[in-house]
Amino acid sequence: MTTPAPDPAVPDRAVPDPSWDRLDRRAAVLAAALYTAGPVVGGALLTAYWVAVGTSLGTALAWTVPPSVLAVAVGAGCGEWMWRVTRYHVDTDRLHVHTGVVFRKRLALRRERIRSVDLTADPVLRVLGVATVRVGTGEHAGAEGTVTLWPLRRDAADALRATLLAHAARPVPDAEPADGALARFDPRWIRYAPLSFVPPALGAAAAGGVIQVSEWFGRQDDLFAAVGSWFGLAPVLLVALALLAGLLLVGAVAALALWVETWWNHTLDREADGTLRVRRGLLTTRSISLEESRLRGIELVEPLGVRLAGAARVDAVATGLTTSEEDKSESRTLLPAAPKELADQVAAAVLREPAAPTAAPLAGHPLAARGRRVRWALAPVLAVEAVLVMLGLLLTPVLLHVAWISALVLVPVAVALALDAYRALGHALTGAYLVARSGTVRRSTVALQRRGIVGWTVRQSVFQRRAGLVTVLATTAAGTGAYAVRDAGQADGLALADAAVPDLLRPFLLGADDAPARVTEHQRP
Repeated sequence: MTTPAPDPAVPDRAVPDPSWDRLDRRAAVLAAALYTAGPVVGGALLTAYWVAVGTSLGTALAWTVPPSVLAVAVGAGCGEWMWRVTRYHVDTDRLHVHTGVVFRKRLALRRERIRSVDLTADPVLRVLGVATVRVGTGEHAGAEGTVTLWPLRRDAADALRATLLAHAARPVPDAEPADGALARFDPRWIRYAPLSFVPPALGAAAAGGVIQVSEWFGRQDDLFAAVGSWFGLAPVLLVALALLAGLLLVGAVAALALWVETWWNHTLDREADGTLRVRRGLLTTRSISLEESRLRGIELVEPLGVRLAGAARVDAVATGLTTSEEDKSESRTLLPAAPKELADQVAAAVLREPAAPTAAPLAGHPLAARGRRVRWALAPVLAVEAVLVMLGLLLTPVLLHVAWISALVLVPVAVALALDAYRALGHALTGAYLVARSGTVRRSTVALQRRGIVGWTVRQSVFQRRAGLVTVLATTAAGTGAYAVRDAGQADGLALADAAVPDLLRPFLLGADDAPARVTEHQRP
């Protein structure tokens, strides 16, 4: 038996064992064929349309069936070829992957650099009993830092995840080895799905889609005529309100369906290998893993509608969490919108704290911060009103009436949101965490581990300097990269930064009276 020659793309000490694992051949062929079966449906719809306008059925089938069959055959062939060129192997130090249809790739990832192993299975893969495995080496590594194995048998995917995370996971300092369920899906959470800006967006998208499709088939005028006939001679305002209500209803139904598909059967578990695991999904199931050793805090997110209903969402502040750009925000979410009390309990359990730092009492900010928020809220409203008044003077007095009527509505709303944003401002140091809260349309309360802060950025505009305010940003390698304490008092903001991480900012404070003017950004080496 001859010894295989060393792979030139991999160092000699990383030459993998000859026993390589493969993808699931049957699933690769069938899934690729089903994914490319879309032209068949499109061909059927086109056939129906051609028959409707008088073309013979034989001609329609001759134009649609062969391309559809060819597309499915090509898809199946691509799946077969993917199976032939892809193989992987795990040794004591590395994950080796050989793949590539056009360009061959030979990857060797060090197992200690692996940050996440996520499993995804859409309806097609679930029927076939397989899953997609994404192995990530860091949130900011992009596509080059992610390895995708598609498709693997479900048991093989689970075994690969356990093997890689068992090597990558590290013990959490000063933590008891407690594992088990932290949160389980509750169908009552569904009521929070429409309480966001998603329903209006989905309703508008649905209306735009209907209009666009009607234009493709040359029936746009018929569509508008049909809608007009529903209302007869009703006032324009009543018609507009009815259409708006209809769009919101359609958007709410779509938002409910989207939420159920995304979060059905949600579970949050702490596993024995030192990871937090989120599993969710109705049709497409997802399994996302997060090592506790990479957790740097928790963010409690309260969008306006959800907050008014007494609910909040829990996001992780962690390093190396995301492996998929299109799923970046949801990959951070540990708990969807749920009752605020439960969200605090989950946050405390995730952080292994007796009480959630995000629920700690916060110090308020100076009155000058309230004035800034009122001015920010009124500025766009006044700009819109000024444009309406100008156009009303130049074109038609109708716009003048639109201006004062809209001002009666928008000005109080803007002031109310500004006051709410001011009441939301707050900060505190509680135990090992820096807590900061801000926002009204999207209120966010972040509890960041002080040991995870690697630097400070102090910002002060001309207007902030006159008002005696300062914005302090805690720089970290986790989450969004920086978390702000906005519009704090000048002395309070600098004292907070100095107390959160002693001696990190103090050498750059050269004076007490004019400290903000002499503070520069500083980071740990």
